Amino acid sequence: MNLKAVLIALLAFAIYSTHDVVVKYLGALYSPFQIIFFTSLLSFPLVTLMLVRDPTAGNLRPVHPWWLALRSISMATGATGAFYAFSVLPLAQTYAILFASPLLITLLSIPVLGEKVGLHRALAILIGLAGVMVVLRPGSSELSLGHLAALIAALANATQSIIVRKIGREERRVVMMLYPLGATFLVMGVALPFVYVPMPVFDLGAMAVVAVFGFVAALCLVFAYTSGEAAVVAPMQYSQIVWAALYGFFLFGENLDQATMIGAGIVIASGLYIVLREALGGKSEHTPVLRTRSRSYAPGSFRISQTLRRKP
Repeated sequence: MNLKAVLIALLAFAIYSTHDVVVKYLGALYSPFQIIFFTSLLSFPLVTLMLVRDPTAGNLRPVHPWWLALRSISMATGATGAFYAFSVLPLAQTYAILFASPLLITLLSIPVLGEKVGLHRALAILIGLAGVMVVLRPGSSELSLGHLAALIAALANATQSIIVRKIGREERRVVMMLYPLGATFLVMGVALPFVYVPMPVFDLGAMAVVAVFGFVAALCLVFAYTSGEAAVVAPMQYSQIVWAALYGFFLFGENLDQATMIGAGIVIASGLYIVLREALGGKSEHTPVLRTRSRSYAPGSFRISQTLRRKP
């Protein structure tokens, strides 16, 4: 079953990578606020299909409103940062920075979840963050707003993931999904009049593709995680760097430079070490990385771990 799960996960991340290619195309023409507004709008009917199946009793009043507010802010911030980074940076470089999320999740688990991070994982975090610095190359190349946006997106994604681990068992799935998506839509709607550019039907269709691809990829990941072990499925996210190199070269004329390759390799190795250490029963009560199964900067996606709440 693990082989089947791996293949489905690889398909999911291939779809996500194609999703990001469309985002990059749209990012050259429109503001991230406009892209996220329309993709969020087009995502509502899709995500609603998941929400109406929430079997838990209760209402839409959040149990932890402040944590949920922070999660909503993180979703809007992360999506904006990621979409902007994809539009201005090479795909592989953007992924290399976003891959720091598992490291940041582990780091944030200390104050938020009360996690005790041992020496091995602490060293993995430091080495992984050093890999991010290799990608950024401070002092040898000019750091742009795109690099900062990617870092913010990685931190926002990690923040969302930790909040889910913190309150996910007490909040209804519909509440955890609906409020952040609605908040993102409202924030982008406020910004829209200042950045709006008229769109031809083709570009509106491309935004629909972003929404549908995010949703379909999330469904594939749900199937992968329910079919196989999390420790086997989770590392498949790093296959996106291969798609980034191929798409970047053939569609956008991007070359995979040596610093990005080395830095991405360091970040990926560190992330894999943390995942495998959690899977092998390292000193972790919460396993924050393995139990966080989403790519939350895709508006059409949804919090996968919420659909797997009963699965350890």
